[in-house]
Amino acid sequence: MPVLSGHGEQSGQVVLLNGASSSGKSSIAQRLLVDLERPFFHMGVDMIGAMRSPSRTHALDSAELAAVLRRTRAGFHRAVAAMAGAGNDIIMDHVLSEPWRLRDCLSVMNGIDVVFVGVHCSLDELQRRELQRGDRPIGTAADQIHPVHAHGIYDLELDTSTDTVEDCSAQITTFLGRTPTNRAFDRLRSAPKP
Repeated sequence: MPVLSGHGEQSGQVVLLNGASSSGKSSIAQRLLVDLERPFFHMGVDMIGAMRSPSRTHALDSAELAAVLRRTRAGFHRAVAAMAGAGNDIIMDHVLSEPWRLRDCLSVMNGIDVVFVGVHCSLDELQRRELQRGDRPIGTAADQIHPVHAHGIYDLELDTSTDTVEDCSAQITTFLGRTPTNRAFDRLRSAPKP
């Protein structure tokens, strides 16, 4: 159920694209910015990470780096929630590969209309894209492919190894034109905790 922002406006909508690294989330988000009729902002976890000073991050040991990355991701969730809370529509691309990330999003986005989209891609295609990109450790996508979708509940699921970016954007656009029903985030919030 959308809430009113501090300015008396209804909160914005969040289209949360979740998938492994190299699955095509950012490409879909960029296409949606062109295709959607109302203005959306694209906020991606990689964009937030790119704001961090790289020279300082490289000097951290593994425990310190893990703490910085956790704070970064928690801050990202809150930044998206704040933008939506101010009435902005957001396309959020993320890798929910650790259970706490989804739990945190469920908590901080309570009261915001979140359309949860699973972005799938075959392992062979993920590996091909990862090699082509060359900007992340080889095997990152393979390590994420199962944990990122472990919760198993979405409003809409796409497969970028069989559908084009344009097709994926069209599917999301069509879905957004429907009357909201019981959203995946609502079902996940009410699911029994393990």
